[in-house]
Amino acid sequence: MPHSDETFLITGSFGCIGAWVLRTLVQDGARVVATDLSDDPVRPALVMSEEELAAVEFRQLDVTDRDAVVRMVAESGTTHVIHLAGLQVPFCRANPTLGAMVNVVGTVNICEAVKEAGDRIRGFSYASSQAVFGVPELYPERPVPDSARLVPDTLYGVYKQANEGTLRVYWEEYGVSSVGLRPYIVYGVARDQGMTSDIAKAILAAVAGRPYTLRFDGPVALQLAADTARIFIACARSGHRGAAACNLRNDVVTVQEFVTELSPVSGGRPVVDGQQPPPVSARHGRLGPALHIGHGPAHAPAAGHRRHGRPLRGTAGRQPDRSGTTGRLSHGPGRRKPAYERAPHQDRLHPRPGILGSGSPGR
Repeated sequence: MPHSDETFLITGSFGCIGAWVLRTLVQDGARVVATDLSDDPVRPALVMSEEELAAVEFRQLDVTDRDAVVRMVAESGTTHVIHLAGLQVPFCRANPTLGAMVNVVGTVNICEAVKEAGDRIRGFSYASSQAVFGVPELYPERPVPDSARLVPDTLYGVYKQANEGTLRVYWEEYGVSSVGLRPYIVYGVARDQGMTSDIAKAILAAVAGRPYTLRFDGPVALQLAADTARIFIACARSGHRGAAACNLRNDVVTVQEFVTELSPVSGGRPVVDGQQPPPVSARHGRLGPALHIGHGPAHAPAAGHRRHGRPLRGTAGRQPDRSGTTGRLSHGPGRRKPAYERAPHQDRLHPRPGILGSGSPGR
């Protein structure tokens, strides 16, 4: 196995990015310790085979419990950490105290665990967010540099800004290195929470032959979940020294262009875009963290949903959306391979991870 000497500990591993991180690491041959507050790996089961799931060590972990986090990192023999646990914008708005506990205190606890583990930790990447930035008018320079002024206008963004500052201080005072990534709109199988999940839901609705209304319009930068997962992994393996925080970038398209590109996949069924602006303005083009990992994967949005739609046709079933806003389309239980791989199409996605992407990388 090429990475058999690695033990990755993933927090928030049952989220969309976490599911793809697990899949990719298992296929890389790394030992994977997947932690989450939940004990039900619903999203990983959407993208991983039964054999791949069996290769993962699933453990429950509450990141707000410092002693439990430190003990988990120590006893698991962790060599790399990818910290994805966090509550999204609507959850932080609804319960600011819990949002701060999970997003801020949870991150401090991860830092404490990495600090105490010392040199055994070879790499540490974590999820920040584009929400650390303010309104578009504050950023005339395009693309917005990683070092641009942070003026978040949501509690979620404030919490993420606090995390970036925390990691900077942990580097300066304790020598804990890290790479924070600021994704924009991540889309892919297993993305079902948050307003920007409308992109992934629209693709699934289209291939299922169902109407869907996106709640926003305007320019967006779409980042394939599988690509995003690989970038988190590459940053954890990069050997970076310091505390970096990087914007994730890809080609910028409008929601209307996305809808137009989706038409061939949907068989002509309309997907209607909303009238609101995107939750976060599209400020970036191209890939961001090249300084640390070189040129990472970046699939062009135009080809993404075409490749996604063919294997998923006929496999989508409807389940309640846990975000409480719109329906979530997924593949349902009971499969040996991920459902999308069992669809009758000769262009199988395995072992390539681009379930919602394909073809040429973003230019």
